[in-house]
Amino acid sequence: MPLLRYTCSPLLLSLLFSVGVSAETVPHYLTAREAPDSLTILPPPPAFDSVDFLRDKALYDWGVAQRRTPRGKLAWQDADVKAENIPLLFTQAFGYPLSKEQAPEIYRLMITMKEDAGTWATASAKKHYQRIRPFSFYGVPTCRQEDEKTLAGEGSYPSGHTTIGWALALVLAEINPARQQEILRRGLEIGESRVICGYHWQSDIDAARIMAAAVVARLHSNGPFSQQMVKAKQEFKRLTAGEAQ
Repeated sequence: MPLLRYTCSPLLLSLLFSVGVSAETVPHYLTAREAPDSLTILPPPPAFDSVDFLRDKALYDWGVAQRRTPRGKLAWQDADVKAENIPLLFTQAFGYPLSKEQAPEIYRLMITMKEDAGTWATASAKKHYQRIRPFSFYGVPTCRQEDEKTLAGEGSYPSGHTTIGWALALVLAEINPARQQEILRRGLEIGESRVICGYHWQSDIDAARIMAAAVVARLHSNGPFSQQMVKAKQEFKRLTAGEAQ
């Protein structure tokens, strides 16, 4: 098992606590200094009186219209983002079970890297811009209202859940290139679901995918991550060999 890191700077600790995350108990590969800084990398979110925001509004309206459709049901399912459920979101696209019991090395890789993507790579921009979320802006309930109280106190830009989803999709597509299209499509859907549910604007999603790419690029120069990737790829070979027998 790779050596997991639990240390971070005082600044990042304040960012983590502001979004309800305990740095001491969350496994990750990167230190605070190593994690991509969203405030440095990303441009500001679109102003609410800008032309760019018209696109955000149009896609918000599209998302609301999807909620009573099969796509809306998938968005509702995607909104259940407990840590242990995140790998399961990719099981069908990946083509093999991704549970802790059936693919422990791939599961460990996903669970460990998710906070590098979902919290640490997005925290600085979220805190700086404190962008209001669509459901608060319009006063319209989300597709999963039990999460609204927590989310209302967090900045919308960029989307942490989308960063997790796209970062995981990039890594899983490397492990199983034969299913690349299905895996990347699933990663895109996870971000799209955040718009449908009213949690995020489309520009939050676009920015999140930039941060996801930055996280994955940085992880590939991290020793423990690279070691776990080797184990994950070896495990995948065993999974495919077992199917062939």
